[in-house]
Amino acid sequence: MKYDAIVIGSGISGGWAAKELCDKGLKTLVLERGRNVEHIKDYPGYARDPWELPHRGQPTWQTRHANPLISRAADYGEDSQHFFVKDDDHPYVQEKPFDWIRGYQVGGKSLIWGRSCQRWSDFEFEAPKRHGFAVDWPIRYKDIAPWYSHAELFTGITGTKENIPAMPDGEFQPGYEFNCVEQHLKEVLQKEFGRYYIPGRWAHLTEPTKDQNSTGRGQCQNRNLCRRGCPYGAYFSSNSSTLPWAKRTGNLTVRPFSVVESILFDEKTGKARGVRVIDTVSKQPVEFEARIIFVNASALNSNLILLNSKSNRFPNGLGNDNGLLGKYICFHNYRGSMWGVMPGFEDGYYKVRKPLDCVIPNFRNLGRQETDFLGGYVIFSGAYRGKPDPDQTEIGTALKAQQQEPGPWTVYMYMQGETIPKEHNRVYLHPDKKDQWGIPLLVTDVGYDDNDDKMVKDFLEQGQIMLEKAGVKDVHTQDTHQAPGLDIHEMGGVRMGHDPKTSLLNAFNQLHHCKNVFVTDGACMTSTGNQSPSILYMALTARAVDHAVTEMKKGNL
Repeated sequence: MKYDAIVIGSGISGGWAAKELCDKGLKTLVLERGRNVEHIKDYPGYARDPWELPHRGQPTWQTRHANPLISRAADYGEDSQHFFVKDDDHPYVQEKPFDWIRGYQVGGKSLIWGRSCQRWSDFEFEAPKRHGFAVDWPIRYKDIAPWYSHAELFTGITGTKENIPAMPDGEFQPGYEFNCVEQHLKEVLQKEFGRYYIPGRWAHLTEPTKDQNSTGRGQCQNRNLCRRGCPYGAYFSSNSSTLPWAKRTGNLTVRPFSVVESILFDEKTGKARGVRVIDTVSKQPVEFEARIIFVNASALNSNLILLNSKSNRFPNGLGNDNGLLGKYICFHNYRGSMWGVMPGFEDGYYKVRKPLDCVIPNFRNLGRQETDFLGGYVIFSGAYRGKPDPDQTEIGTALKAQQQEPGPWTVYMYMQGETIPKEHNRVYLHPDKKDQWGIPLLVTDVGYDDNDDKMVKDFLEQGQIMLEKAGVKDVHTQDTHQAPGLDIHEMGGVRMGHDPKTSLLNAFNQLHHCKNVFVTDGACMTSTGNQSPSILYMALTARAVDHAVTEMKKGNL
């Protein structure tokens, strides 16, 4: 079967590729290895109260025992586990500990993502060249800024204009207000440290536009039950937004239960001619052809597909003349966190259960090297009031009355740190072991280094200083030493760059040596920066589609 375009993967970037391609008139096939998930219909329990769930939303011991890896994910619970894979169904080989968190269904991880959306600045795009790691990004902020706007206006990002050089402003819907303790933190950090404390920039609709309403999306109800699937479409997902939009054009075909084995290369034309999939129901191979192919299977799966796409021209994987495919894998460092008690403010509370954190933009190594580590980190933070500690002297009605009053304020911080791409952090195909569809298993050989340890130490020191200066008491800090991967921000392996000798993709996310194949998910990343990456994937995807269609019209693809 022939299409104008094939998109591999239906998650955040795959959904965006489908939307943009269909909008431009291309008959587009989206291949998804997992099951079909329909918006609202397939969100079991989205409206159930905690007491209506058998275990109050917590996974059982049996579930955790059967899935020791995937159950570590932050949003894994009794009410969301259906959006995550089961460990035994999708094995891989860990040369070093690496928690590969996956969600295989139409919509992919757009149903379980954290939804944080900050723009990168030129501090991030210029860092590799300035500090001499990885390779130079082939784009700068000015190249991607209009595409950020394009993505934000459709997606819907809540936020406030702050004019912070390290975190550029975007196209925002009204941001969330601080509660009284968060306002206090903002004032202290600005006055005492010259640092910013701002409302989170998250993919939630606070004032939906006409276009957003047209696909059935509505205003965020502040239930903070996002992990169950949002029946209001208030947070961005492929299922509620890009795929319905693409479907309305009449140009979209979505095929679930389709594991991509490889991309097929035509030796005569020097281009990819299509994709071979294994139907997960029949276990039979099926081939589809297209003029252009977008690889959006999520970073590590995109590496796997390209590594397994071998031919006489590319014996080591599609486009892999330089041997760098699968190398320079990187991630975000989430190991550091802290919390403490804020005295006072007992006459204050808050109106809604905000589904997002506040943000402290990076303040380290901005434009110049000032620490003993490379890169920087964003801090997520917030304040809330929980239940009071039970008074052991009270029982019955007195205890019930006591528990109806809020307890003291708790303040928390956790880090999202940049990691430096290194050649020895890599993934590759296992020479012997294969999955249930006969595809080689992926081997992960990715770990921390001394730079990561120093960054965690700096965050724990700086965070504690800031909290204590603000009056927070009994501050607890921790380095979880969690394995890479639990951040769910794996990146790299098919990096962008100027030179085909040192990169796989050009400035428009095209494979240097196979021009009709584009990679616009996390695999394309040259470095990680410290900002959350998903909105950048959306912008890169829209930009790459625009370029691809322009080149098609010129007859170059």
